[in-house]
Amino acid sequence: MFEFSITSQAGSARTGRFITPHGDLQTPVFAPVGTQATVKTLTPEHLAGLHASLVLSNTYHLYLRPGDELVAEMGGLHNFMQWPHPMLTDSGGFQVFSLAKTRKIDDDGVTFKSHIDGSTHRFTPEKSIAIQENLGADIIMAFDECADPNNAAYIRKAMERTHRWAERSLQAHKRPDQALFGIVQGGVDPDLRARSAEFIAALPFPGIAIGGLSVGETKHEMYRTLEVVTPLLPENKPRYLMGVGTPEDLINGVLRGVDIFDCVLPTRLARHNAAFSPTGRLNLMNAAYAHDKQPIDAACDCYTCRTFSRAYLRHLIVARELLAGTLISIHNLRALIRLMETIRAQIADGTFTTRAHELLKLWQGNAARIHTPAPELLA
Repeated sequence: MFEFSITSQAGSARTGRFITPHGDLQTPVFAPVGTQATVKTLTPEHLAGLHASLVLSNTYHLYLRPGDELVAEMGGLHNFMQWPHPMLTDSGGFQVFSLAKTRKIDDDGVTFKSHIDGSTHRFTPEKSIAIQENLGADIIMAFDECADPNNAAYIRKAMERTHRWAERSLQAHKRPDQALFGIVQGGVDPDLRARSAEFIAALPFPGIAIGGLSVGETKHEMYRTLEVVTPLLPENKPRYLMGVGTPEDLINGVLRGVDIFDCVLPTRLARHNAAFSPTGRLNLMNAAYAHDKQPIDAACDCYTCRTFSRAYLRHLIVARELLAGTLISIHNLRALIRLMETIRAQIADGTFTTRAHELLKLWQGNAARIHTPAPELLA
């Protein structure tokens, strides 16, 4: 039911085809995040028009509201939110990690308090898998512990616990129509990351995620960690870098052999008036755009850029019209999806490794800085 094949390769970068019950994914791919069974401000029709092929939803949030059993009663996430294409759910591990003040971790699982009403709940690997099976996404995640990258003494313990929970997640998994991915942890310690990659790669997961990055470490540390991990993962399984989504991070991730990405950043930026642009990230609230007839990006083919001026978008923002968030979200997501289309085409024609620097330079104003890949990745 699930099959991954590499169709082109350029250095560590590769294009592939991942077959799922709700359609094929062309990789590398970026997934918009629909935390609560909706990508904020957008409809499924919007997403289809952007050529989105994969959407992520959140186990923790949907368990608390409306409840995974209700979603199952409604026919699963695909039917509940009317998204007929592939879906992915995370395990809830990262959200529990973020509840540092109200959670308690032990070897069996995690007890935490709801951010909604303060009620007490408990996740174990078995519980996380059961919730995700109710939700019914095509790709689901093993329960893991995402440790604070600044707590070196604890990272090893969290990694070892993640390994035990990975084995328990596999044992609990029952639905053959869901691909269960294991998760590599270990902070930014190269020895721990290598050990975790080898452990998870040895288990019978059809795909492997790389977690615990983009949580406070530097860009240099994140990219060097990928350079340790991806060579140790099976070539014939998709690799998913969790929670990463600036244009530069996508380019750098693909250069290092990553196939799947997701992030809330494009829609979150949009709700704060910011747009991705080859000339740098634009703050459309800026008075400089009040009389600007240009679209956000003249080269972009999205509905927003084909239709509206920066001046109009700024007017919506100043007037506090909800449409502003929708239109900027459409652009930001399409910008990343277009970038992935460009990368796939360049890998297929053999030019990606020589043109990656061009792409990085083009998009460098949308993040703090460029991190130069190791020379062998551009060979």
